[in-house]
Amino acid sequence: MYYKTKEEIELIRESSLLVAKTLAEVAKVIKPGVTTLSLDKVAYEFINDNKAIPAFLNYSGFPNSLCISVNSQVVHGIPNNYELRDGDIVSVDCGVVKNNFFGDSAYTFAIGEVKPEVLNLLEVTKESLYKGIEMAVVGKRLGDIGEAVQTYAETNGYSVVRELVGHGIGLNLHEAPEVPNYGKKGTGLKLQEGLVIAIEPMINFGKKAIIQENDGWTIRTADNLPSAHFEHTITIGKNKAEILSSFEYIEEALRIKR
Repeated sequence: MYYKTKEEIELIRESSLLVAKTLAEVAKVIKPGVTTLSLDKVAYEFINDNKAIPAFLNYSGFPNSLCISVNSQVVHGIPNNYELRDGDIVSVDCGVVKNNFFGDSAYTFAIGEVKPEVLNLLEVTKESLYKGIEMAVVGKRLGDIGEAVQTYAETNGYSVVRELVGHGIGLNLHEAPEVPNYGKKGTGLKLQEGLVIAIEPMINFGKKAIIQENDGWTIRTADNLPSAHFEHTITIGKNKAEILSSFEYIEEALRIKR
């Protein structure tokens, strides 16, 4: 386990806020008729303009800067010529590396008029992320985070993906520990100051089972029902976790657009 100094946490914050601002650039242009590949280009250029490197590009051979997953795709969707349609939901996951430190965050967008029950999935998934973050304090355990996410999602009638988890982050995109979105209170690693993790609930409208597409990357729900994904990079605090990424830039961009 690699615990970060205050200086290192500030560098991770800088990277994480650049991710937030990149996702806001995507928010400005995401709408029906836009291809997922064009969103990827926006992100790539913005990250480069800010003297950083897209963390996902060429990561284990991944071909793009963003993971863009539409509707029943859970995560790791490859941007392509698919044109977004009214009623789609789109999870956009972004990572950058700047000053050798990584930031990582994801947001699920509603395109045009989305069914109320699907909008509810988005709200619950986002809220489950914050329920998990509330548990990310000194003296709690990893299981407390997972249990908080799982309980909130399942109480609302949704299911939690098991195979994909959050993670430590710092000098590498993925570090120890793994941060599951399910678990038992009082179990797992004891949380201490200096631990920086990405918490990222992936919540399915239907059953929790997932399958991998033939492209070797895209994960989708086995029942083909929608899935939502929200992610923050955070650091464990004494009384309260500190969120190093942000949804504020994204939501401000969406408000202006309306």
